[in-house]
Amino acid sequence: MRTFIAIDLDPALKERVALLVQKLSRANPNVKWIGSDSMHLTLKFLGEISEAQAEEVKAALQAVAGRHHPFELGLKGTGTFPPGSRNPRVLWAGFEPREELTALQAEIEDELARKGFPKEDRPFHPHLTLGRVKSSLDIQKTLLELEGWKEFEFGYMGAKTVTFFESTLTPEGARYTVLGEYQLA
Repeated sequence: MRTFIAIDLDPALKERVALLVQKLSRANPNVKWIGSDSMHLTLKFLGEISEAQAEEVKAALQAVAGRHHPFELGLKGTGTFPPGSRNPRVLWAGFEPREELTALQAEIEDELARKGFPKEDRPFHPHLTLGRVKSSLDIQKTLLELEGWKEFEFGYMGAKTVTFFESTLTPEGARYTVLGEYQLA
């Protein structure tokens, strides 16, 4: 099964971001835009794992979640990966850096590394993917529109739960199934 660990966004925040995605999607059909049902903050992508490994992940998340308190999560600004590129691969909205968020993500990374899961080699950059660029055709117009949102505050939500998801790839896009939810203490 293909899996990842994330913080799901609350409906009000998803709605605000969906308005931006709707506006941007009119500007460029050459981007695979994300639907509101797919909006989340990925803490760790695990990829293909076995049922036995999934059980290890569940135990690790239960332990880690119990050591962290709920915190405020703010979504502000937009950007691209690679940063500043004229031909980006990903368009995103960014989460404000919070010590509580980076500590939670780092502990999940460390706990899973002790269980044999490889650590991510890139630094954690908390973001919400808005779209994946399929073709750079007309991308400059989209980037100009996105630039206008680089300081926009989408809003805040309480991060209270870490969710373990299974991702099933379909021709219509990924479908997510919740494997476990872990309340922050």
